[in-house]
Amino acid sequence: MKRFRKYFDKTLNIKNVKNSNQLGAFGVTCKSLSEPLEDFDEVEFITDFGNHDILMSIGVVLNEIKRIQFTLLDPENPDIVKGLTESQLKDFLVQKGNQLVQFFEYITQ
Repeated sequence: MKRFRKYFDKTLNIKNVKNSNQLGAFGVTCKSLSEPLEDFDEVEFITDFGNHDILMSIGVVLNEIKRIQFTLLDPENPDIVKGLTESQLKDFLVQKGNQLVQFFEYITQ
């Protein structure tokens, strides 16, 4: 997770967040984006991990990234999420880490 700390306090580029074609190149889909963003808001993205969907929640304050959270979506009820185990998170970051770095570079440029 340390590799994502450099994106904290960076401004979210809403134009890039809305570019579904480019997000797809990173294996990511935007699930939820409020327009305009509130002073404190959350933007949600979905990516796959094996046979599971991972919800990436990015907390923003005044359009700057303040929190990044990865959770598993329940396949039967997408409103239910649960945390990844330490080994799941490690595997996820090994498999998707470079893609996610490119994704974060793109949404903060």
